[in-house]
Amino acid sequence: MRVALVLLLAMAAVAPIAAQQPPQVLVSRQLAEAEHLAVGDVVRVAPTPDGRRAREFRIGGIYEPTPDPSRLGQVPREMRFHLPDLLDLTRDPKAVAGTEPIEGINIGLVHPEDARQFSRDLNARMPGVLARLSSEATGSARPFRVLQRFHLAIATVTIIAATVFLLALTIMLVDERRDTVGVLRLIGLPIRRILTQVLLEGLLVAAVGAAFGLVLSVVSEGLINRFFEWRYDTALVFVRVTPEVAMTCVAIAVPLGAAATVVASWALLRRNALRLARR
Repeated sequence: MRVALVLLLAMAAVAPIAAQQPPQVLVSRQLAEAEHLAVGDVVRVAPTPDGRRAREFRIGGIYEPTPDPSRLGQVPREMRFHLPDLLDLTRDPKAVAGTEPIEGINIGLVHPEDARQFSRDLNARMPGVLARLSSEATGSARPFRVLQRFHLAIATVTIIAATVFLLALTIMLVDERRDTVGVLRLIGLPIRRILTQVLLEGLLVAAVGAAFGLVLSVVSEGLINRFFEWRYDTALVFVRVTPEVAMTCVAIAVPLGAAATVVASWALLRRNALRLARR
């Protein structure tokens, strides 16, 4: 009985202490660094700028905010509360608990590819409820779609301009080898054989150039990401060279380089061999 009584008295003494512990809250890394906060610190948070109705919270952890391109340049000084604690903090004192209005509910599906069909079915079965994809609801994806189209247009113009420049440069290089081409024609090599040699040479040069460009882009990727992550204090990835991007670049660069070499050489090979050798 004495042991039981001691345990009961100990539990009665610990219970008020445990009840006085403030609820936990998560703090973003940027806010923790700016205010010199650490896990276990107790902070006072108020829903109004004048500090009224402030409550104490204990920092239970520090998290890295999810990178958001639409908020680039904004330092995310944020805190994450448990929903009951957030409602108690922001609720109007005159409002009854449990009557807080909500603007939306996020629903995660087991099969995300069925999200569009799910929204159609929900809108048809529940009049007055508007269900749509999260990207369409926020509208934050529209500026990036416009930016993607702008990048596509810039890339197309760049490739066309680079092709014209490459063709002009190749014509100049081939014209400097007029004597060599004339000698090859005079010793009896057919035009098809010379074109094949030129094509192989163009493929080799284009492949080496594409490999050099990929190596340069991979090396620059880390430098660019580190600089902008430091500049904007974010974990957002600004440049990413994926295998798909690399294959697309190679598929464009190598055929264009080889085609430019063949076109420039064909214009030279159509001339008379004696005229080529006399120069």
